[in-house]
Amino acid sequence: MARLKPVLIFLMQSVVVGLAAAFVVVMVQPQLLPAIDGGRSISNRPPASYADAVDISAPAVASVYTRRMVADEDAADGSGRFRVNTGVGSAVVIDADGYLVTNYHVVVDADEIRLQLSDGRFTNPVLVGVDPETDLALLKVDLGILQPIPLGRSDQLRMGDIVLAIGNPYGLTKTVTQGIVSATGRGALGLVTFENFIQTDAAINAGNSGGALVNANGQLVGINTMVLAQDVGTEGIGFAIPVDLVRGVVDAIKKDGRVIRGWIGMQTEELSRAELTELGLDPNIGIVLSSVFENGPAALAGLRGGDVIL
Repeated sequence: MARLKPVLIFLMQSVVVGLAAAFVVVMVQPQLLPAIDGGRSISNRPPASYADAVDISAPAVASVYTRRMVADEDAADGSGRFRVNTGVGSAVVIDADGYLVTNYHVVVDADEIRLQLSDGRFTNPVLVGVDPETDLALLKVDLGILQPIPLGRSDQLRMGDIVLAIGNPYGLTKTVTQGIVSATGRGALGLVTFENFIQTDAAINAGNSGGALVNANGQLVGINTMVLAQDVGTEGIGFAIPVDLVRGVVDAIKKDGRVIRGWIGMQTEELSRAELTELGLDPNIGIVLSSVFENGPAALAGLRGGDVIL
């Protein structure tokens, strides 16, 4: 026993030194810690599938089919005959009462609007109202309680976020494409009056207009509206109307059948420093009314073109 005692002491010292060394290594280089949980590595990678997000949102996306009667200008006999133009688009159920939002350009001047829900039912919706300045339109169907899409918040989007575009491109119903948020607050494109688009590289094609742009949780963050492409056949840049804007437009159309916006009824321009000096005004302030719209709020208040506002 006396001989074993030094051996035991040596072994205990070795164990303590080994544990201490392992502790130091783990603290300094934690990536060297071996995988646990049955040999499976721990990862913060995004999910390999977005099927759950599609299952949540896709049932609320409908297909839109339109017919327009247009004059046949190519008629050889000049008889003024008409021909039928057909169009395709998408729409999104936004509440259980049967309201769907789509793009204005999808339904404008349509003589007939036909809607196919995700469950296959067809119906002719009522056009409740439109807002050309944001390219939005509101439809209503009477088919009982519908499953609405969950609404997200577009103001929380960041560049690089995963998004899914769901719609009816070229009449191919329930088509899903995936991309990222390329930019937010995109404007100055000259497409509509109020531009605050979400830019995405998710594939958006003819028929996607009015469809859903959803986040990785299946929440609506935008209404797909258009794509910019320099040449036919090239991959374009997609744009969607942010859901925060959609909410306000939909509420206004539900209430008044249209969007009522405040306006002053005048156009202004800044005075040059020389003009302000000539008028004896502070050169750091002042604008001139270049024009005043007849019967507008400014005209009714007594303002006239050429008036200076300090």
